[in-house]
Amino acid sequence: MNTNRRHFIKTAGLGFTAAILARNDLDAAAAPARTFLNKTSQMHLGLVTYQLAAEWDVNTIIRNCEEAKFEGVELRTSHAHKVEVSLSQEQRAEIKKKFQNSKVQLYGLGSAFDYHTPDQAKLRKDIQATKDYILLAKDVGASGVKVRPNAFPKEVAKEKTIEQIGLSLKELAQFGQENGIQIRLEVHGSETSLVPNIKKILDVADHKNVGACWNSNDSDLAGEGFDYNFNLIKDRIVEVHMVELFKENYPFRKLLTGLQAINFDGFCLAEIPASNDPVRLMKYYRALWLAYQGAL
Repeated sequence: MNTNRRHFIKTAGLGFTAAILARNDLDAAAAPARTFLNKTSQMHLGLVTYQLAAEWDVNTIIRNCEEAKFEGVELRTSHAHKVEVSLSQEQRAEIKKKFQNSKVQLYGLGSAFDYHTPDQAKLRKDIQATKDYILLAKDVGASGVKVRPNAFPKEVAKEKTIEQIGLSLKELAQFGQENGIQIRLEVHGSETSLVPNIKKILDVADHKNVGACWNSNDSDLAGEGFDYNFNLIKDRIVEVHMVELFKENYPFRKLLTGLQAINFDGFCLAEIPASNDPVRLMKYYRALWLAYQGAL
């Protein structure tokens, strides 16, 4: 091999190595965003039984969630699985055992209690009913109960209703803490779903055992916008409800990125309409949920 040829090969090799190093440098420079999106997620995907699983019994819920790799479930009251306060202790133990023997966590129970009524007798009745529901959650092995605000009565000043809901939550949070059950306030209802109002309610409740259930509402974009609203209560989010991920007007990637940024390690629960091919739909939902996080 002559000197010119050896020099060419050596020079070409160095050039190739330099190109690789330069490429690595570019990749490293771009790494912060990509690494963040691609890091192993601490979040878990589950299902709200409202709509999609409303007609399923517990065995079907577990079977379908396992097949679709959904890790948990929130059982909505009044649905076909019939996990209600009317269950006997033996029936409650049976429900708990079924989930314990499966790959699906019974993450929570979804109630329809709201505490905005101006009728004080009804309010006390609803608070007591929620306490009964908290005991049900404890017995079946759930870790929390979802409650909600639903409206501002027209005949009552909004600030007074906010205070009433907040104080009701504080009482329930204390009872829940005594029984190992977290209270999860859904961002829900006409005007009450506006995030600044949810923050006010949580401020009145002022208890570590009550947190927010982010609900992926269009109203999350109201006022000063998504970023402002998310930041208002990001440190209080303990659960997330997610509607259909194909909605182009909702910033799901931004939501998931924000949850990763706060090291959210709870459940994102799909709340989607019924389907004739539910497991296939759930598999697609999971794939898109992962893709939004950069995991696929």
